[in-house]
Amino acid sequence: MSRSALTALNKAQRGIAALLLITLALTGCGVVGRTSIKTMQLAVQGTPDVQPSAAEVAAKPYPQIKVSGPNGGAVLVLGNIDAGRQAWYSSERSIVFLQDGLLVGTHGGTPELQQMWIEGTNPFHALHTLQGTVTVQRRYDLMPGYRYGIPVIGTLERLGTEPVDILGKVRTLVHVRETLRGTQWKGENHYWVDPASGFIWKSQQMIAPGTRLEITQLKPYSLDLQRR
Repeated sequence: MSRSALTALNKAQRGIAALLLITLALTGCGVVGRTSIKTMQLAVQGTPDVQPSAAEVAAKPYPQIKVSGPNGGAVLVLGNIDAGRQAWYSSERSIVFLQDGLLVGTHGGTPELQQMWIEGTNPFHALHTLQGTVTVQRRYDLMPGYRYGIPVIGTLERLGTEPVDILGKVRTLVHVRETLRGTQWKGENHYWVDPASGFIWKSQQMIAPGTRLEITQLKPYSLDLQRR
């Protein structure tokens, strides 16, 4: 599929997800509660953080993640999966797209990551087996500014294991750092990975120069935990 066709497909997927959000709002599903749900846009630009309890998350039947920006946090739910690309969204039309635990797109915030893709071998399919350092070739499409195909080189390195507390449960996870370098692009991604399966429970990932989101799996999609 050509890059222009893929871009058009991604835009169509965003439109479908937006219609799902409208449906949820009209039917009053309240997937994580009107008082607690906040958009990724607000999380990036500045709102109080949201701190869901384990009981609140367990009470909802939907897979849930927490997305935190520089000044706040939001809880999003899984609304659609297309060829492994997961759309996580809030009732106010902000969407985060994940694939293999990687942040591959956003909608409803500024800056907006229209899409990110990896050229060549993708080590994120089995990040828990990483040995030594591995280089990753990334490409980014960003708005505003119509910045398409931005090349960024990532260097992955295993840092060891660390305890990570998620909703009161402490997991011992592998910490992997990815150092990013590109034109006007410098920073790091961090991943906390299940040592047995490679599932990414928590991560900090850049969507643009100077902007990074933290993603925590509160209630993972069940097949993600079984597939590796």
